Amino acid sequence: MQVSTRTFNLEDIEEAMESYGGFCTACGAEAYGVEPDAHEYECEECGAMAVYGAGELVLMGLVN
Repeated sequence: MQVSTRTFNLEDIEEAMESYGGFCTACGAEAYGVEPDAHEYECEECGAMAVYGAGELVLMGLVN
């Protein structure tokens, strides 16, 4: 698993939870069509296996 110090704001996470979204912990890009518990999906922007669902990001403590 890739370690990240990137955090995401609560408003973006709440919106992503409603629309099956997530974020890449490597580059910060928003991802669409991912389950809330998704982890290590490939990022369409940077190619890293670092896309996590919004719910998973909350559990990982990456929300500020």
